[in-house]
Amino acid sequence: MTSVSTPTVRPSTSRRPKGLLTAASIAVALAAADTYVVVLAITDMMSGVGLSIDELQKATPIISGFLLGYVAVLPLIGRLSDLISRQRILLLCLGIFVIGSCITALATDLPTLIGGRVVQGIGGGGLVPGTLALVADLWPRGKRGTPLGIVGAVQELGSVLGPLLGALILVIADWRMIFWVNAILGVVLALSIRAIGGPQPLADSTRRVPLWWGWLTGLVSLVAGVLFWLALAAPDVLAQSVQWWGAAFVPYGDHTARLFTPIGVWATIAIVLAIVLSARYWWPILRQVDLIGALLMAVFLGCIVLTFSTTNPEKQVVGPMGLWLLPVAVVAAVLFVLRQRTAAVPLITKGTVVGRVIPALIASLLVGASLVAVIVDVPLLARLTSDGGETEAAFVLVRFLFAVPVGALIGGYLLRRFGPAQIASVGLVVAGLGLISMSTWGFGSLESWVSWPVLILVGLGFGAAIAPVNDAALADATEEAHGVVSSLVVVCRMIGMVLGLALLTAIGLHRFYAEIESMAKPSVRQLAEAGVVQCQTVFLGAGVLALIAAGVCWFLGREKIAVPEDATPFL
Repeated sequence: MTSVSTPTVRPSTSRRPKGLLTAASIAVALAAADTYVVVLAITDMMSGVGLSIDELQKATPIISGFLLGYVAVLPLIGRLSDLISRQRILLLCLGIFVIGSCITALATDLPTLIGGRVVQGIGGGGLVPGTLALVADLWPRGKRGTPLGIVGAVQELGSVLGPLLGALILVIADWRMIFWVNAILGVVLALSIRAIGGPQPLADSTRRVPLWWGWLTGLVSLVAGVLFWLALAAPDVLAQSVQWWGAAFVPYGDHTARLFTPIGVWATIAIVLAIVLSARYWWPILRQVDLIGALLMAVFLGCIVLTFSTTNPEKQVVGPMGLWLLPVAVVAAVLFVLRQRTAAVPLITKGTVVGRVIPALIASLLVGASLVAVIVDVPLLARLTSDGGETEAAFVLVRFLFAVPVGALIGGYLLRRFGPAQIASVGLVVAGLGLISMSTWGFGSLESWVSWPVLILVGLGFGAAIAPVNDAALADATEEAHGVVSSLVVVCRMIGMVLGLALLTAIGLHRFYAEIESMAKPSVRQLAEAGVVQCQTVFLGAGVLALIAAGVCWFLGREKIAVPEDATPFL
């Protein structure tokens, strides 16, 4: 599909940029927390949809589904955020996130639960590039360091607080309350952004829609929402009634899913009708986007995520699913490149990925691959070398995790005095050398006082690179492409984490099995020693990737980004 016209950028306008940034940043933290909030609740969620503990493999999509939604549509949302105001895209994403949270909270079968998590991921993922682009709108070049550091810090802090939030809620309620809390917080944040950001203009073509059409669309949407809630919630007072309405909740045939019921069908019809009626509002905007290109990009990213996030690294780097997903990804990538060359206004417009955007994307990919090694293998090393269990292992990782947001704030502040290359490269050199040092750790290392400063320095190093990478990419991007560039930076980091986890773990396990094969009858101690070798290998590989990323970051610019003469900084 070709674009019908050159899109008009509608930048964010707010007299309270600090308040708007605060609300948007909290929303980013909420989405980041939801990535890991299910870690401690996964077994309860499995039980809630009829899975036993020995069916853990079936529950993998509960986590990977969120990641799939988070990554696959990011370029599309980034492009949309360049066509309409940032506040509107944030409100849209929060709305999607709330809907996904409600579906997840009401789910009683696995497909509905996974679907809710995918919808959550779509809404949560779009908040990050929207907020980064918001910073680019509200702060001029050369003055974005601190706000970008804040966004990076709250995103990392959300990842830390996610499991803690989940654990706290599980103490007083069941797992469904986690997602009801998400929905409530999402509504509060949406109202805050709406109030702070001020009135949001609609596209010119939507202003000609009659008022009665809007009332009809709203009424049908309300009916659809109520029917959908009734179908999923199935209140006992209605579902168990002997009256005629009780039959509306009886599943068809042998199905057990609540949506395969008469009321579920009514809800589906109402939702489709609401979408058709509302098309007069969103289609004039959406038709300006290269939808074919967005679809091809979503297929490519989705195949990559599913291939490596569902692989069992103990058995293979690429599982059976990847044997057909990877060829599909290659085909989608080739078609996307061809589409970029033929579309009148492609998804990623010509001149977007230029200058410092290129090293920023490469650095994000490498940082993601290196960062995930610490998150996964530090707790593993702790469990192998001590008797403290998962709780102690989590506390060991906290030393690193809390240092990352602190490093993000420091990196953003230092951009006032130094160029992005100097800050990011130094930070990643510190992180890389720290990881290489960790590749020598063994039994007793985590109990030593030396492990504290090393883990903290590695966290600070990774965190310090966040704002400079984003700042350099946004500095070289045109105003019409801030959303797209921000989404590509986030995509590269997330894909780096998926690929890094799969590849580094596979290399580490290769060393593990090599150690085991050299032993006649390995004892428990020898098995633990082989596991330590695996962790050491992963840390070494991650350290090398971090040092390569440091070299790439040297091309982000060694001079402090200049502030335009006519700029009026807010912060």
